[in-house]
Amino acid sequence: MATTARRRRTATTDDGLQESSSSQSEYSKLDKPGQPPSTESGFGWKLPLITLLAFRYMSATSNIIHDCDEVFNYWEPLHYILYKSGFQTWEYSANFALRSYLYILLHALAGGPASWLFGEEKVRVFYAVRLLLGSMSAISETVLVVALSKKYGRRMASYTLAMLCLTSGCWFASTSFLPSSFSMYTITLASALFLLERHALAVSVAAAGVLLGWPFSILAVLPVTVYSLLAGKLKQVFLSGVVTTVGVMGFSVIIDYFYYKRWTSSVFNLLIYNVLGGGQSHLYGTEGSLFYLRNGFNNFNFCFIFALLFVLILPIKKEQYAPRLLIVVSPVYIWLAFMSLQPHKEERFLYPIYPLICVSAAAVIDSFPDFFRDKYMPNDDSVSILMAKILRPVVLGLILCASHGRTFSLINGYSAPLTIYKHLGYHDDAGAGSVLCVGSEWHRFPSSFFIPSYIGELRNIEACTFLIELDLRRAYPTRGSDLSTWETVAALPYLDRELSPAKYRAFFIPYLWQQNNVFGLYKLLKRIPT
Repeated sequence: MATTARRRRTATTDDGLQESSSSQSEYSKLDKPGQPPSTESGFGWKLPLITLLAFRYMSATSNIIHDCDEVFNYWEPLHYILYKSGFQTWEYSANFALRSYLYILLHALAGGPASWLFGEEKVRVFYAVRLLLGSMSAISETVLVVALSKKYGRRMASYTLAMLCLTSGCWFASTSFLPSSFSMYTITLASALFLLERHALAVSVAAAGVLLGWPFSILAVLPVTVYSLLAGKLKQVFLSGVVTTVGVMGFSVIIDYFYYKRWTSSVFNLLIYNVLGGGQSHLYGTEGSLFYLRNGFNNFNFCFIFALLFVLILPIKKEQYAPRLLIVVSPVYIWLAFMSLQPHKEERFLYPIYPLICVSAAAVIDSFPDFFRDKYMPNDDSVSILMAKILRPVVLGLILCASHGRTFSLINGYSAPLTIYKHLGYHDDAGAGSVLCVGSEWHRFPSSFFIPSYIGELRNIEACTFLIELDLRRAYPTRGSDLSTWETVAALPYLDRELSPAKYRAFFIPYLWQQNNVFGLYKLLKRIPT
């Protein structure tokens, strides 16, 4: 009887490439020498998506505004597009044209329908846009978690998911209206697509993030882009990147022409201004070379330390993590090194690599037992290996608890401005044309979305109907201390950064946080009629 031999067809990737024999036998966390490869399928989409959406909803509704640039460079232009009023910074002057209106219009996809639905309830429009930001973050991170689970196992993906949800850095960056946050979304998605071997799509997403978000983030997407060109079908991947670049740039130029009234490219203007000597960012303050290391620990605590240790586990995990995972997490080192060399430093400049920090740390934590395992005894269950396995959830729990402490401290210490401005909505009896004065508190102004229609204008001090004031209870009198002129209509505690010890204000420690920190009062005052 004749025998028939079955030949297995060579699998192809989504880019139309034939997989190599090494990729067909992709390493999984259950693979061990002498055993067949694991057939673990990884996570489905539902669990990580629902989980991330829930946490991003909480972030959208509780996040503070960390930087006045977010207000004046992004929330105010969006308010102008929706309501035909708002403050303008010099970057939006037609003489400079450094900011892309296409990026602003992207957020009008949520702001426009919300403004029609809620009318003059502009605070609801503000949070509708934040929900869009949180949704974009959740979707990109979901793809990353699913890709990690399929490539490296559910445990590592679970660790990544937990840190994406709860680390302070990701909590705050995910719903911030900033180009660096948008770059974070696209870098996360491009990295996930790269792990799924969707090279052409990964390069397109990376290009869109650079042009729509932050042009300087090109450094963070270079590893994925270059390797995609080398590993994928070169012509298809290259054309995908070129088509995306030309399409986004062309659309951006058209939109900029409509708003700036001249043919220009905000992307090139920004690069020329900063790279060719026109920009003087050092005028806005400089920091030492260790700034981002301190900042990274504040926002990720021990997660940040483990992320930096990724290169140390490569000798024992090379078969599993090289080259793809190494390519994905390499921007953590590249971006940290590049940004640390710049004299002007800000926390938001690290946003693009925040999810990659979680990936890198998860890989290290997942590898704890491998530090003690003999490669010739893969099934060894010695005491040291069992202790290393127990250590994994303990370390993860410590990271998440410390992260919650950091998040709680920032939200409860500095959220007063957003809440106080909402109280303006309860005092429309002051009449149309009322004047709100913000004075030295201009940098904590949460945007025109919090200003009701009965407020005619904002000034610094004179002819005020309402006054915003931060009373830090110093020896000198405040502007609103004259009780015959002003009455306090709302006041909330505000953490006094100067007088509060760093070890107590940085992380919330029950009882100690309240007892050892110093608080002022953030006030809304109303002029007493004469």
